[in-house]
Amino acid sequence: MNKITAAITAVGGYVPETKLTNADLEKMVETNDEWIRTRTGISERRILNEPGKATSDLGAPAIQNLLKKRGIEASEIDCIICATVTPDMFFPATANLIAHKVGATNAFGFDLSAACSGFLYAVTTGASFIESGRYNKVIVVGADKMSSIVDYTDRNTCVLFGDAAAAILLEPDTDGYGIQDSILKCDGIGADYLYMRAGGSLKPSSVETVLAKEHYIFQEGKTVFKFAVKGMADVSAELLERNNLTGEDIAWLVPHQANLRIIDATADRMGLTKEKVMINIQKYGNTTAATIPLCLWEWENQLKKGDKIVLAAFGGGFTWGATLVKWAY
Repeated sequence: MNKITAAITAVGGYVPETKLTNADLEKMVETNDEWIRTRTGISERRILNEPGKATSDLGAPAIQNLLKKRGIEASEIDCIICATVTPDMFFPATANLIAHKVGATNAFGFDLSAACSGFLYAVTTGASFIESGRYNKVIVVGADKMSSIVDYTDRNTCVLFGDAAAAILLEPDTDGYGIQDSILKCDGIGADYLYMRAGGSLKPSSVETVLAKEHYIFQEGKTVFKFAVKGMADVSAELLERNNLTGEDIAWLVPHQANLRIIDATADRMGLTKEKVMINIQKYGNTTAATIPLCLWEWENQLKKGDKIVLAAFGGGFTWGATLVKWAY
């Protein structure tokens, strides 16, 4: 019997209708369009601003989009893994809420938190379920309502983030397509440079933590940038070397959309031209766990069966990694 691999067989996505442009931010904080674009590459981002709507309301339509394209029922899904740092609640898991909203009555589900690398961690986890032979249909959804933890008076962070969700379906394959290899890493030193201070067991929510704005993202930009450039570029190059590949063998780099300069540095390290790099940061900003699958959703029609693609990310923690995929359709 041939080895079972986990192939990506469908992609779905969802972005809210409301746009927050650089011009809008100019009215909110001391910043300007040129400053934002030259430093980040972002022109606008999407915001889920309807009352009572949460991360599960991003993830559910992304999965419904995927199911429709694949032509299957939600009841056929075995597992839903939701990569997120903005769960609807601490518990129940957002994956459970999404499963209920889409009608995945036979699926188990759980959340996975690894910041902007969460989608890659979840893909590797989901692939393991498929490779075991015990499960046939596993959905990995990256979903984040970042606007819920952004301080829109902090000009350093409020320009970066947006809300979105995108999902992939993993199914068994015996012809060599799908997830080929992953290198995932973490280093807790990053806890000092990119975090949300309050709300967890270390510093539970209180009147004091709310007044001190400790439930928002904090980022020391220069340090994070330095680690991200090295981490994402190094791990992507290591992945190629480990699989005896060069940039010429890679059809697409699908990088986490955090900063255009980090993306460029990773592509350069891999020996890739810009024509081989998926970039949509200008439209959506940093949607954390959703950025990589959101690119796959937008570029799906340009992907060809057999294409070798590299998914790469860097996130808070620090967490980082790269995954090699052989496209299956």
